[in-house]
Amino acid sequence: MQKITKKRWVVAEKIPSYVREELKSYSPFLSQMLFNRGITTTVEAENYFKKIGSISNPFKMKDMDAAVERIITAIKMREKIAVYGDYDVDGVTATAVLVQVIKQLNGDVCEYIPNRFDEGYGLNTEALDLLAESGIDLIITVDCGIRSIKEIDHALSKGLEMIITDHHEPLSVLPQCQAIISPKRDGDTYPEKNLAGVGIAYKLVEAILAKMDNHGLRAEDWLDLVAIGTVADLVPLTGENRALVKAGLREVRFGRRPGVRSLAGVTGRDVQQIKSSDIGFMLGPRLNAAGRLDSALQAYELLSTQEMSKSGLLAQKLDDQNRSRQQITTEMMVEAEIQIEQCGDNLLLFAVHKDFNEGVVGLVASRLTEKYYRPSIICHKGEEVSRASCRSIKAFHITHALDRVSHLLVRHGGHSMAAGFTVENEYLDELIENLRQIASEEIRQEDLIPTINADIEVELQDLHPNILKEIDLLEPTGIANPSVLFVSRNLDVKYYKRVGADKTHLRLSVSDGTFTFNCIAFRHGDWADHMPEKVDLLFSYERNSFQGNTTLQLRVVDIQASS
Repeated sequence: MQKITKKRWVVAEKIPSYVREELKSYSPFLSQMLFNRGITTTVEAENYFKKIGSISNPFKMKDMDAAVERIITAIKMREKIAVYGDYDVDGVTATAVLVQVIKQLNGDVCEYIPNRFDEGYGLNTEALDLLAESGIDLIITVDCGIRSIKEIDHALSKGLEMIITDHHEPLSVLPQCQAIISPKRDGDTYPEKNLAGVGIAYKLVEAILAKMDNHGLRAEDWLDLVAIGTVADLVPLTGENRALVKAGLREVRFGRRPGVRSLAGVTGRDVQQIKSSDIGFMLGPRLNAAGRLDSALQAYELLSTQEMSKSGLLAQKLDDQNRSRQQITTEMMVEAEIQIEQCGDNLLLFAVHKDFNEGVVGLVASRLTEKYYRPSIICHKGEEVSRASCRSIKAFHITHALDRVSHLLVRHGGHSMAAGFTVENEYLDELIENLRQIASEEIRQEDLIPTINADIEVELQDLHPNILKEIDLLEPTGIANPSVLFVSRNLDVKYYKRVGADKTHLRLSVSDGTFTFNCIAFRHGDWADHMPEKVDLLFSYERNSFQGNTTLQLRVVDIQASS
């Protein structure tokens, strides 16, 4: 099966004169960037630039009052509380935020993060039994639980009380428990529907501190963790998410949390210069590596410790694990592509193996979807059940597809573009056949041409260093608020070389005859085998800071041969 070799580049339309007039207090370049992001009025622009931190009252969320009252009672009565999180960065940061705050309020609280390999995602009855036997009175979930109806019924039968906080898509029927905090619930009036799990945990903390003698605690002191979890979970960086991350990055740069400082150190980044892209490409993958290869508790400990010596050792361990994770990912990609090639051309890509690492299946699915632009499912086959991660494209809501075959599944959940499931082995083939049928019904041929939206077409001479100051004003960038992307055409390739441990990346330099720029093109190493003399590039313009040195470079998103 051939990978997608040419993507559709769509350069944004020029800003209309009436919008340019409305945004006349900003430079022509910045006005165009705002227009490209759907901002057309002065009020919207002011909110975009000035809103920082928490925006909406947490008590607008359904059940927030009930949850806060129950938690405060548990703290005051010294009941035993467990915060039950997920093993990804969002779940780990959410767990850390809630546990640390409750401890500061003198609550009797512990964390519980399930092991990916032994327990799988979300609530499980064995863990709930263990918590009940240890004397836990109240469990607060973060980043999980809203679909765990059977497990919560089991918990209640054991005498446990449950408060659910989750940002995943709920089912039509909700669990029966003390409180469910989710802005995605029907009838919930909270304006920001796309908070990450750590964002919801933070709103809960805000509400608790507003109703309780808080000993001078500031919820804002945990915004660094909110920023890390929100960026790493790939939720839209618009509205309150962007405001929270903007404030959180400021907290990160203060460098007060030893674990974050140490983690930045092992990546060669200056903590005082950390941006959202550094979280996405550097800090997040290392924090995730713990849960992918071993136990996410190592990442939790890194974010919780106040000892620099301990944080340094933990950060180095996560960095080592991330290197191992990269090697495993490469090996699994090879096997997955062999299976895909044997299956022929399918709208939905699928590979399964007993030796696939459960912690890495999601990364491989992401790589396959990026390379072939098809929904992808990568599955670890155990003795009795198989666990899989799914990644999808815009035209195919993978979680809705799984909902349609839920009768074959043990459990499942996720978002439109990413999901996971557990299935008994005897139903695996039938499941994949049904999902492929659903894909054939919903995906049209034109949906399989990936599109990249660029902001503006420029000559290299337009990339003056001062433009970076205006690009900085758009930070933090991410999903739905992307970094500025440029297109330049007919560039002479002066130099190119495969780089990276597995030689999958590409370094090159390009020139328009007057100006020359160095470039890095991640996962474009194959171009080294057939590099034309002239290329068109779609890229971001950035400072590259590493170990105290700063240079200017182009980060290439896509390459095309010049026509």
